[in-house]
Amino acid sequence: MQLHISPSLRHVTVLPGKGVREYIKVKVGSRRVSCRMLIYSLLFFTFLLRFVFVLTAVDTIDGESKCSTLGCLGKKLGPRLLGSRLEPKVPDVMYQILDKTMSKDELQGRLDNIPQTLEDFMAEIKEIKPDAKTFALKLREMVSLMEQRTRTAKIQEYLYRHVASSSIPKQLHCLALRLANEHSTNAAARLQLPSAELVPALVDNSYYHFVLATDNVLAASVVAKSLVHNALRPQKVVLHIITDRKTYFPMQAWFSLHSLSPAIIEVKALHHFDWFTKGKVPVLEAMEKDQKVRSQFRGGSSAIVANETEKPNIIASKLQALSPKYNSVMNHIRIHLPELFPSLKKVVFLDDDIVIQTDLSPLWDIDMNGKVNGAVETCRGEDKFVMSKRLKNYLNFSHPLIAEAFDPNECAWAYGMNIFDLEAWRKTNISLTYHHWLEQNLKSDLSLWQLGTLPPGLIAFHGHVHIIDQFWHMLGLGYQENTSFADAETAGVIHFNGRAKPWLEIAFPQLRPLWTKYISFSDKFIKSCHIRAS
Repeated sequence: MQLHISPSLRHVTVLPGKGVREYIKVKVGSRRVSCRMLIYSLLFFTFLLRFVFVLTAVDTIDGESKCSTLGCLGKKLGPRLLGSRLEPKVPDVMYQILDKTMSKDELQGRLDNIPQTLEDFMAEIKEIKPDAKTFALKLREMVSLMEQRTRTAKIQEYLYRHVASSSIPKQLHCLALRLANEHSTNAAARLQLPSAELVPALVDNSYYHFVLATDNVLAASVVAKSLVHNALRPQKVVLHIITDRKTYFPMQAWFSLHSLSPAIIEVKALHHFDWFTKGKVPVLEAMEKDQKVRSQFRGGSSAIVANETEKPNIIASKLQALSPKYNSVMNHIRIHLPELFPSLKKVVFLDDDIVIQTDLSPLWDIDMNGKVNGAVETCRGEDKFVMSKRLKNYLNFSHPLIAEAFDPNECAWAYGMNIFDLEAWRKTNISLTYHHWLEQNLKSDLSLWQLGTLPPGLIAFHGHVHIIDQFWHMLGLGYQENTSFADAETAGVIHFNGRAKPWLEIAFPQLRPLWTKYISFSDKFIKSCHIRAS
């Protein structure tokens, strides 16, 4: 081949080496582009793009860590030429491996070879550079081990919380003992509550009547003080405190020595009520049967925790069902309010784990529209964790008795701060319905519901509930640590429902000051029992 370049550099001639006169002449300086040259250029670039696409796709199709020559070339050149990057897909073999669960026995046999941390896992992967299948196997082992340990830790936490919430703190036990001793030695601790001239107010319906049933002196003191402190007309407030026989003297001693005048405080034990001493009391009979059934059906906390098939939240629910609170007469007694207070027309019932932060007298102005129970519903609200409770959260709808009678998606409501129209209540069969369903649950080995007085209450008051504004009752401060102090501070009544009661060390520290602000830590009884703010 011969190459001739003209002196002006405007022509280049290529001659075949065999002397053939055919040649190619290129005009270097020409500004014209022929149609043939344009077509050739388009064909060339089309071929180049398709070639790059094939090179890039080869490695993705292979799906392996090692790529072919063409695949590697495409992987290197493709993104540079195209100006973009094609993300590889997860190989199907990884889905197949990760879909299979590992049993506890399988994990036990491989504990020595399973990475304990993500750092260990990544170091091992970088060292051995496994294929997709081996990578998925090692990832499944590590995740399964972490899940098992997390489950064990959660269950252990629930068990500790159950023990902490079920036992009486030594400080509260100390307070009750010191007050009982004070009652026996100090005449001022044995004053009649209320004084003789104020007794008529106990049945006067022009007053605002509140009922508190508890055997916790410290909790009762906070409820009473917060109620009176925030009342606009404390002289119109009557608080009826119902307690049991063992707590009566300490409770009377406390409120005798810590006057909340001008409010009127009554302290009575259950055995002081005439109705409670006459004949059989259905709720007491049901509680005795319930204790026997639970002792046989539950098998105790150790049996609940030993179950390896149930989810941690189910185990937590069963542990909570063992709490003495849920089988306490103080918890069930509210269903007998019309009999306990035959002269009263309307009362507000208060739990002992609440704090009142506003004047509650406007509750008497609410038109109940003939309903019996004024309550806050618990299926609507900004807090989706606390305010998401429907009947299906409390009742077992797999049981035909429940499924036939109720709608699982019907909104639930809250116990803890309830307005009860006792006149309307006496015209219904609510109390009989309550006891009927308690019996049905006992006959069904506690399979209709598992814990508390709320499930039978939801049934008994079904169709008799008037929904009130959520301002009057903020829930979840005993099991929802995400509740902010600022939000809780703006509610009319806050409720520490859940295990983390404010008088326990497991209380959420950011919320506890809302409760402790109503305790005088300089009081001699509080100081002597080492009850502190934190």
